[in-house]
Amino acid sequence: MREMQEKKNILTYEGLREYESELHELKVVKRQEVAQKIKEAREQGDLSENAEYDAAKDEQRDIEARIEELEKILKNAEVVVEDEVDLDKINVGCKVRLLDIEYSEELEYKIVGSAEANSLKGKISNESPVGKALIGCRIGDTVEVETTAGNFAYKVLEIQRSN
Repeated sequence: MREMQEKKNILTYEGLREYESELHELKVVKRQEVAQKIKEAREQGDLSENAEYDAAKDEQRDIEARIEELEKILKNAEVVVEDEVDLDKINVGCKVRLLDIEYSEELEYKIVGSAEANSLKGKISNESPVGKALIGCRIGDTVEVETTAGNFAYKVLEIQRSN
């Protein structure tokens, strides 16, 4: 039986750097800090009623789980070279300016892979309803998107490099 192909994590170069930096911080700094906390808690004696020891072990588990998650993301990373993104049509790695037709409001989004998506920072996934609908659109195109919040229509005003 063939193993299932793991999904590629599409990342921008900025996203790749952020994940590598977080991984380095966890491995080099946080692991040391939590190991020190565990050592100090052990020195206090009876571990059965030691809240500091339990908290440190929980923190250690969380750090190790995040390290594993980051390593998996990075192992399957496919980096989009934003300088090479075709600006004729919307794709991962570009920034788009849209007009929300219903509200006559301009919106700006950066299209990123799902691992990097963060709507609060204006980064939407190529797999989200809006991102999926926008991929391949050109300036002047109008796209209708069905989301859980209702139906929206956007007109593509501009496509540019995100860096």
